[in-house]
Amino acid sequence: MAVKNNIKQIRVEKGIKQIQMAEDLQVTRQTMNAIENNKYNPSLELALKIVRYFNMSIDEIFILKEEENKYEEKR
Repeated sequence: MAVKNNIKQIRVEKGIKQIQMAEDLQVTRQTMNAIENNKYNPSLELALKIVRYFNMSIDEIFILKEEENKYEEKR
């Protein structure tokens, strides 16, 4: 199953620049770009840091592709 994330949308809504988030999380901007574009899944440690950074639950940020389809079928 593929993992999708809402990081870019959340970051933009909160007015946080990608470079600022990368620096705050101690990763490169290129790493954040790859994660936001679903080309790379963060490590568990980084995923938990992102959850804490946004003060949101993990399922608000990360979605298993299969789960996304189940939610769409219920609508």
